[in-house]
Amino acid sequence: MVVISVGLAIGLIVLGVIGIIVSGIKSLANGKQDFKRIGMMAVPFVVFGISYAVFGDVPQAGVFTSVFMLGAMALTIILTGMRGTFKF
Repeated sequence: MVVISVGLAIGLIVLGVIGIIVSGIKSLANGKQDFKRIGMMAVPFVVFGISYAVFGDVPQAGVFTSVFMLGAMALTIILTGMRGTFKF
């Protein structure tokens, strides 16, 4: 029963990801999005790929990717706040 549940959950996740990719391609083809916005979605995958190549271990690469993305988010929030405060 657990195996069936996990398989169905993974199948739903895969279908969701395929739907997101198809929607992104459709929006890009219709001119609603540009390559810069679509490319930003690839940043975590690129960071994961690089960290996997460096560490060679999926869990360690996943943790590093999470920490890196959280750090980048915090840095971006700080820089945005500074820009608003000092009117850059």
